[in-house]
Amino acid sequence: MSLDAGSGDLPATGGGGNGAVPGGDPSRPPAPSVAAPVAVATVAMTSQQRLRLNPNNDHKPDSYDDLQLDFSPAIFSSLERYLPPSMLGVSRDDKVKFMREILLKYLPHGERNRAQRHREYRQKIISNYQPLHRDIYSMHPSAFFVPTFLKAINESTEESFRNIMSEPSPGVFTFEMFQPRFCELLLSEVENFEDWVNEVRFRIMRPNTMNKYGAVLDDFGLETMLDKLLEGFVRPISKVFFPEVGGSTLDSHHGFVVEYGKDRDVDLGFHVDDSEVTLNVCLGKQFSGGELFFRGTRCDKHVNTGTHSEEIFDFSHVPGRAVLHRGRHRHGARATTSGHRINLLLWCRSSIFREMKKYQKDFSSWCGECSREKKERQQQSVVSTRSELLRREGESTA
Repeated sequence: MSLDAGSGDLPATGGGGNGAVPGGDPSRPPAPSVAAPVAVATVAMTSQQRLRLNPNNDHKPDSYDDLQLDFSPAIFSSLERYLPPSMLGVSRDDKVKFMREILLKYLPHGERNRAQRHREYRQKIISNYQPLHRDIYSMHPSAFFVPTFLKAINESTEESFRNIMSEPSPGVFTFEMFQPRFCELLLSEVENFEDWVNEVRFRIMRPNTMNKYGAVLDDFGLETMLDKLLEGFVRPISKVFFPEVGGSTLDSHHGFVVEYGKDRDVDLGFHVDDSEVTLNVCLGKQFSGGELFFRGTRCDKHVNTGTHSEEIFDFSHVPGRAVLHRGRHRHGARATTSGHRINLLLWCRSSIFREMKKYQKDFSSWCGECSREKKERQQQSVVSTRSELLRREGESTA
């Protein structure tokens, strides 16, 4: 397929995922390792397959919900606005073929086979597992969320969001989100799923390589509900507070619960998430310890740089209360010293941002070190210019 993408477009080469940085000293993160469910490789594509740099906001994308696709239908709808003009008027099947070829380049052949095995694994669970609380498998906002959160979402303005939020550290937002009853039902459903797994001796896939306990919620039927959580409740907030990392184009997720306490994971090493934006909500139960510690946002180039004093922040979990932050905000969890703590994590991703960031070198809009380096260059430029002006003035008066 030969298409003229135009000078304002970008070649659709493969993207990269955010890994994890486990470690010891929170103020000096060690070398990175991957804590993502799927590693994403970079693969070159032909120069003729290109996406637009800026979306066509006047274009209304097709719906792909009725198709069996390799990726979430929401990803195709999101990508469609970035198609070259010559593609916008073609059939939906041709659009799918074009976008699918781009998306598949994000995964080498071995990873595609792994993705297929995961789909089969998920289908086997869904075909055999009997949910305990079917009400939580569909989105019921009034039953899930506290009224203040719903009011803010309905108004959907920066002012309405800030009215219910606190920002105790730059880029870390906390707010009341889930009703206690919803937390109880979700915890009960997770326990029921784990009991079923043990009863049938089914080998469960854990959320990532760093957590040995917990479950992927998408794997036993909660994917659709979490899609709606992302689209209707996380994306509107992220559009306001995280536009520089694709907050307005979040189109896929990885949803899971993690468990800490006796006979569970105790703590979590220093790392970054495989996400653009992370939602972390404590579901319960009774526990002490387990504080989150944050140590600054970093791009890939600066992920192992030191922490500055203004970037140090610790957060104590409260059941029902959410924390929202960039996936690249370095963090970890201290030891849960007693009791049992369970958290819901939603890693929110933007296929558009992952595509576009391959062509960026400066991430000063969100990376702490990029921002500092840019300020230093600007200050040096000012000093240099001033010195040159003084030198010229001295020569003219001599």
